[in-house]
Amino acid sequence: MASKTATPEQKLRALFDLQVIDSKIDKIRIIRGELPLEVQDLEDELEGLKTRVTKLQNEKDEVEQMISDKKNAIEESKSLIKKYEEQQNNVRNNREFDSLSKEIEFQNLEIQLCEKKIKEYQATLAHKEEIRGASEERYNDRKADLEAKQSELEEIIQETKAEEEVLMKKSEEFEKDIEERLLKAYKRIREAAKNGMAVVPIEREASAGSYIKIPPQKILDVAARKKIIVDEHSGRILVDSELAEEEKEKMEKLIATELKKISK
Repeated sequence: MASKTATPEQKLRALFDLQVIDSKIDKIRIIRGELPLEVQDLEDELEGLKTRVTKLQNEKDEVEQMISDKKNAIEESKSLIKKYEEQQNNVRNNREFDSLSKEIEFQNLEIQLCEKKIKEYQATLAHKEEIRGASEERYNDRKADLEAKQSELEEIIQETKAEEEVLMKKSEEFEKDIEERLLKAYKRIREAAKNGMAVVPIEREASAGSYIKIPPQKILDVAARKKIIVDEHSGRILVDSELAEEEKEKMEKLIATELKKISK
């Protein structure tokens, strides 16, 4: 690795070494793909479904209580009707009889109204039960999906965990050996690039991954390794293919050695 007072060539090598390591980390995370996001989405959906089922159950309980209240009201009305009918047998005049008849009529109307409300509540109850049942079914289905995705993700994480930890440690070590200005530029370029490539070799007279030709003089300047050169089209730091191959081979050996250590 290069010191912070290194030559341009040493800085280029250090930057490319860091790029090799970070690209390997990117590759591991690509292998995981969208699984972490899918797991998070499923967890969020399950939480929403759980809340929905609980709310529907509470609403069902409320409707059932309303039905129970109306049934009790019917029984009270029936009891009053029976009482009024018994009182009619002992009235002293027609006025008392008519008054009790009106009370009986009123209680019968109350019973009819309660029965109508009960039918409405039962229809509401059936509808809520249907929705709750469908929500529970979806919850169980999505829960099974989540468990499968979590298992798949955990398997991938376990397979790549050791390698990722080694690479992350090496990335941190290499970052410390690069001057702050260059490191910030490297990270900024990486964040802007879809594939995370901030330092690329020249391939077929263009920066790797690009089809726009680089002027011959600039290619010679890059090969001279006298300064840090950025491709004006892609915005990436350029290195010559020979340096890239040398550093790739060196880093592959270094990483292989580190992984071998932890596998013992």
